[in-house]
Amino acid sequence: MFDVVAIGELLIDFLPAGTTENGLPLFSANPGGAPANVLAMLAKLGAKTAFIGKVGNDGFGRFLKTILDEAGINTSNLLMSSSERTTLAFVHLDEKGDRSFSFYRKHCADVSLEASEINCELLKSCRFLHFGAVSLTDEPSRTATLEAVKTAKEAGAIISYDPNYRPMLWSNEQEARNCMLKAAEYADLVKVSEDELVFLTGCEDFGDGANKLLKLGPAVVFVTCGEKGSCVYTRTCNAFHGGYRVNTADTTGAGDTFVGSMLWQLKDMTLDKIARINATKWEELLAFSNAAGAIATTKKGAIPAMPGLDAINDFLEYK
Repeated sequence: MFDVVAIGELLIDFLPAGTTENGLPLFSANPGGAPANVLAMLAKLGAKTAFIGKVGNDGFGRFLKTILDEAGINTSNLLMSSSERTTLAFVHLDEKGDRSFSFYRKHCADVSLEASEINCELLKSCRFLHFGAVSLTDEPSRTATLEAVKTAKEAGAIISYDPNYRPMLWSNEQEARNCMLKAAEYADLVKVSEDELVFLTGCEDFGDGANKLLKLGPAVVFVTCGEKGSCVYTRTCNAFHGGYRVNTADTTGAGDTFVGSMLWQLKDMTLDKIARINATKWEELLAFSNAAGAIATTKKGAIPAMPGLDAINDFLEYK
């Protein structure tokens, strides 16, 4: 039995790494892809995890498989394509460490994943299945992802979902909004950024926006707000934790670190028990996940920057 299985993109994040002696920009190749990042955080905390996806059988793809293997993530359903290349993303950072992206993804391996290539036994032997909307931007990965979600849900898994909106990967805003909201109907837990909440619901007020999402079917909605902290909304209560100020180097993977550390705290609970958590307990859970996310922003890269349990507890002890 796996604690968490994730399906979706696994790619290379090229991060700014200074300049050459002639002033030309340098980039470092880092493992990335939100679903894989979430699993890496879970694995670092000791959870049993497995990844479902596809990369190219090229230098980048083999590098990514090695990273997941070394992290202790099961890669038995990570396919190595001989006909498609591994997706690349170039991350551009502003002076605050906030990101924008350039993707090289057309006809690449992660969007070519087909439903027939998925090992359904993984979906039937997990407590949680996590997915995001990046794998919904094109076919056949859209159908494959949603079929996997349905299979896992029918088998009793709790479904975790992060819309993870990347505008340049969608043909238009309306298609993106419709598709991401439809996917939320399958989810039990949804994590959105504050900008994504406004985009999806049209609501500036977090409570109003979260309630719109809850009406679609999820039991819990998390809203992350960067250094301002995070909120959680259920049908019976809501809670907020103000987050932590740190010396931010790079926010890449901070939201995924939040999700991974939250799923780690919830992994032994039933959905009914999660839905009945009170506000005081939620504040405690948010504090832990906010700490994990904050620590991850102090270093560059996603997976390499993720903290272990001791680092999170030490951070909390001195805050």
